[in-house]
Amino acid sequence: MVESIARVRHIRVTPQKARRVVALIRGKQALEALAILKFAPQSASEPVGKLVAAAIANARVKADASNTFLDEQDLYVSRAFVDEGTTLKRFQPRAQGRAFAIKKRTSHITVVLATPDEAVAAGSSTKKKASK
Repeated sequence: MVESIARVRHIRVTPQKARRVVALIRGKQALEALAILKFAPQSASEPVGKLVAAAIANARVKADASNTFLDEQDLYVSRAFVDEGTTLKRFQPRAQGRAFAIKKRTSHITVVLATPDEAVAAGSSTKKKASK
């Protein structure tokens, strides 16, 4: 019924480290994902937690706009992925006049929350396409 998307771009955490955190919450209930991220020791868990909270707020606003009832307990993380952002290139001086390249990587993180009835409808349509 309700599907909400939240994105954060150019976040200063490497994509590899962010993917470890996003894998923890994929497929979980939204409120359970917030609890997992709150106590996860990784540094990427804070921006991902804020992103899940933003997606819940987006779902609430979308439900209010369409005049439908939304139970936040029903929301779950249907899709969550991390793409590589721009890389900031810096140089550090080294011995004998050499330069050492430092790559400061960034990430684009996307979280999609949905209610279970949407997942059932989406799954049945993909099965129909696959059988043809």
